Amino acid sequence: MNEAHQILLQEMGYTLWQLRQPQVTGDMPEQECRETVVLESPVVPVAVAQPVPEVPAPVAPAVVPAGAAEPAAMPPGTDARAARIARMDWDELARAVQECRACELCKQRQQAVLGVGDRQADWLFVGEGPGAEEDARGEPFVGQAGKLLDAMLAAIGLRRGENVYIANAVKCRPEGNRTPHADEMAACRPFLMRQVELLQPRIMVLLGKAAVHSVLGEDKSLASMRQKLFRAGEVPVLVTYHPAYLLRNLPEKAKAWEDLCLARRQMQGRPGN
Repeated sequence: MNEAHQILLQEMGYTLWQLRQPQVTGDMPEQECRETVVLESPVVPVAVAQPVPEVPAPVAPAVVPAGAAEPAAMPPGTDARAARIARMDWDELARAVQECRACELCKQRQQAVLGVGDRQADWLFVGEGPGAEEDARGEPFVGQAGKLLDAMLAAIGLRRGENVYIANAVKCRPEGNRTPHADEMAACRPFLMRQVELLQPRIMVLLGKAAVHSVLGEDKSLASMRQKLFRAGEVPVLVTYHPAYLLRNLPEKAKAWEDLCLARRQMQGRPGN
């Protein structure tokens, strides 16, 4: 492990990351390596996180079609609006997001934030909505939560803008950085679903409950949905905590690390290891 990698893991709260190969003797088949993480927290010390538990592939994973029912009822004309959005290319989508007046969030925004990254990315990360810095700069995850997200990406060999696209459940900043309301997420959902269709990612990672509500239409606890495979249309979907939540709850970083490792294994074609 080089020094730069150590610094990135320390930013996430980890002081050690080792990939260990078990001893191979005689006719014993070689086993796959497992991730071992030591988490060090200045608030609540945690000892050694155990290796990521095996998660058997579900017999019948929950399938949530991209055209699933909206999380909240919308006014007449919504279907026609969604149909128009579903035909847009990237440039048309960007203009439509900037001009959108479909919900109350447009009234206090400086600018709408479509998303950022590689438009042919295999990885799609979906957060909640823009904060104050994102609203000012027009890019998602640029504050402290964004720095932590970048460290999380680097810890599994990814980098913002390179085979990664980052979007949000809503494209305008909720006042006071509050959680978006269901009708606000429903108004923005056609934009997000069109991004998914244009990207055709190989995996989607949902960061926090708002993203889960928007994409999967679920209002369950994140703890009950972690380490499980869902689908949005044909796209595999995994759930983890939002970086802003992790900044307030440092010990939960170990669980987020487990989720990232599961996502990486899913991409490598070995989801149950």
